[in-house]
Amino acid sequence: MRTFTLDLDALIQLINGRDQQEHWLDLESGSVLSLSPEDHYSEQRQQIELDPHRYSQVPQLDMAQRLAMREAFLFTLDDLHAHPLLSAALTSRKPLRAFDYEIEAFAPIRQQWQAYELKQLREYALNWLYELGIEPAPDKLPLDTRGIPRDILRRLTKSA
Repeated sequence: MRTFTLDLDALIQLINGRDQQEHWLDLESGSVLSLSPEDHYSEQRQQIELDPHRYSQVPQLDMAQRLAMREAFLFTLDDLHAHPLLSAALTSRKPLRAFDYEIEAFAPIRQQWQAYELKQLREYALNWLYELGIEPAPDKLPLDTRGIPRDILRRLTKSA
């Protein structure tokens, strides 16, 4: 398993994004290339085509996955007023838009949904990276305390 320093939050936004661009993760550097699907002759596109094993396209959630995530959220919800409205929204003609509109009336539930969605997207991103054999580096490395005087160490750990 290779370890990269990645911007996991940015990767999550790309996975949850609805833009038309293609995003490719460089499996050697951890950087992301963003390309227009119509751009067939750019230098970046040629890099990907010349070395296809070095890049992996960042998956974006499709409509079915977005709906499934919202439906799964409803199973965690026990609000007698919000549940029927949100459930009905998911069966409407434009379910994602209706769900987002209806949840605005319930601020605490909207916060629960945002936390739930972020957790699910993070898990999805980590699973995708794991399948690629990549482990993101921890956000904050543990402090190496060897050779640090006690009084300085105490001040360093006090502010943490």
